[in-house]
Amino acid sequence: MSTGNNPLLPRLSPITIKERVSLVYVEKGNLDVLDGAFVVVDVNGVRTHIPVGGVSCLMLEPGTRISHAAVALAARVGCLICWIGEAGVRLYSAGQPGGARADRLLYQASLALNEDARLKVVKQMYRVRFGDEPPAKRSVNQLRGIEGARVRAMYKLFAKRFGVPWKYREYDPDNWNQGDLPNRCLSAATAALYGITESAVLAAGYAPAIGFIHTGKPLSFVYDIADLFKFETVVPIAFQVASRDPMANPLTYEQDVRYSCREVFRSTRLLQRIIPVIEDVLAAGGLPKPQTPDDALPPAILEKEGLADDGHPFVLSFRHKRNQP
Repeated sequence: MSTGNNPLLPRLSPITIKERVSLVYVEKGNLDVLDGAFVVVDVNGVRTHIPVGGVSCLMLEPGTRISHAAVALAARVGCLICWIGEAGVRLYSAGQPGGARADRLLYQASLALNEDARLKVVKQMYRVRFGDEPPAKRSVNQLRGIEGARVRAMYKLFAKRFGVPWKYREYDPDNWNQGDLPNRCLSAATAALYGITESAVLAAGYAPAIGFIHTGKPLSFVYDIADLFKFETVVPIAFQVASRDPMANPLTYEQDVRYSCREVFRSTRLLQRIIPVIEDVLAAGGLPKPQTPDDALPPAILEKEGLADDGHPFVLSFRHKRNQP
């Protein structure tokens, strides 16, 4: 079936990350390449085509197989591939779409290693997230503690708003089934947000592991950036879904969370906003960007002029259809 390297096919011209559909979930099917495009074949043999270059992230659930040709095509068009758990609750692995650039990585690392610059970046993240000035004369660790207290208070406010019983945020990656319904909905929602955020981080040319508030994890910077959008996008969805009948099938809740998140990502044009915010918070560090060497490779996906003005961006509309349980 695979014809991803057919020399007779036209050269791939993926659209910029900010103009793409956010993400597509694939479960219980084979993802391959047919005539230069992604195709999913489900258990019944039904084929569903996915537009090449029109999706920023493919989320592969258990029961999904992907061919070598599909992985190669995803790399060529800058599409992130994430292997996730049931209902998208866990992110097991991700394939980089090839957007990292040495000059961006050096810039990010220099900011993280400079204590003054790192503190400035953390303060800017605080401003973006909460909309007010951070307390003066506080270290990164102190700001992290203040941020944690405010986040816990916001969880309580959302729980009260939607009438959801709430104790505290709890997530055991080795046994997430034991969590209560609100926590499982939150885990499903944040997993979707992390997938789309990692796609944007990589597309911008930065390293997911070099964080400023979060450190020591493979996705530290992804967590930093995702937190800036969490409470305006996925947290309200998680609590809204959790406020329904608690006796229903938990997997149904998690699927509802996942689909609702996808619609919010599209309606809020989240991909259009993430990369400029990344640049904004890093610029707050006050360090100059390293000069790009003359022999440096260009970005994986060039930021060409869009097909419409800023007020009416061109966005592909696509939803992967699947059988509901």
